[in-house]
Amino acid sequence: MATLRLLDEPGGPTFVDRLREIWDAGDAAFPIDRRLPPTAQAELARRVRVGDPVEPGDALVVATSGTSGEPKGVVLTHDAVAASAAATSARLGVTDDDHWLACLPLSHVGGLSVVTRAIVSGTRLTVHDGFDAVAVEAAARDGVTLVSLVSAALARIDPTPFRAIVLGGSRPPANRPANSVTTYGMTETGSGVVYDGRPLDGVDVRIDDAGAILLRGPMLLRCYRDGTDPKDSDGWYPTGDVGRWLDDGRLSVEGRADDLVITGGENVWPEVVEVALASHVDVADVMVRGVEHPDWGQVVEAVVVPLNRDRPPTLISLREHVKERHPAFVAPRALVLTDAIPRTSLGKPRRSADVSTVGDRQAMDATPAPPSIT
Repeated sequence: MATLRLLDEPGGPTFVDRLREIWDAGDAAFPIDRRLPPTAQAELARRVRVGDPVEPGDALVVATSGTSGEPKGVVLTHDAVAASAAATSARLGVTDDDHWLACLPLSHVGGLSVVTRAIVSGTRLTVHDGFDAVAVEAAARDGVTLVSLVSAALARIDPTPFRAIVLGGSRPPANRPANSVTTYGMTETGSGVVYDGRPLDGVDVRIDDAGAILLRGPMLLRCYRDGTDPKDSDGWYPTGDVGRWLDDGRLSVEGRADDLVITGGENVWPEVVEVALASHVDVADVMVRGVEHPDWGQVVEAVVVPLNRDRPPTLISLREHVKERHPAFVAPRALVLTDAIPRTSLGKPRRSADVSTVGDRQAMDATPAPPSIT
């Protein structure tokens, strides 16, 4: 009987060999996050039931890397892995001359999918044990042509030697290189399924009347490890994101439905404010979220890492900067200074996480006037 087997190897050839061995035996692999302390690793392995049976055809169980809640074990079949590899390779125009580099965490789908698509497609592959800018640039000089990165990693390398850079995780930089491709997807979709706003071949995207994004395609999960299937009877997976179609037919993802800030009856997407604040001269990093307010329901709070801790930005300067390009209600009405933004391993902000503060929280005085006019 096929079982779920632990894959506990550092990034490198041994990881790939071990994954092949597990698959050749007819079992499924669960890549553990080696950065977790032993007790957390054991608890995660227990939660996804390592050692217990899997269904025939199951290839992987991958822990979700959501920004809140307990991680779930996503079950991906060999057919789903193959479909993802084929669609991705077709969109990128992968040939026998290409060479993939995997340097993102292999316990998450963003890094693991580089390995699996290279195995399935027979493309040359190099695997690093995590991201190191010097090693990534050296790999490019040695013939690597394709790499998957997050924005924070992209900012630390020279991108020009690569034929294509696949960007996932957090929001892409405003001035990303021409050889980069933005992707939209999640663990449940086996990797990115929308590239630069356009679905991969075989992927259906639907936006319902409430703006919720639903996805369907052969690369989606079979179920979660507890047996529950989030897809509906027609195979549509509700992503929990909200989006819209642009005039040119591309998908624009506005953000997580749960992240939407409703302040004085106005809707504010944190990502929009983050993009504006990131261009402020005194901001090194930023996260935006909603905090409760007795009059307006919520107000927009900016959590900012100052570029210079001795000269941090003020709430007033940040508000004025945002108001140069957006209505007043979009601008933050509260400011928290911190040394680091809490993020997942793929760079996504953990908006509900506690933040260590530097100095006092700045906030505008309460007023009964709606924030849209102040």
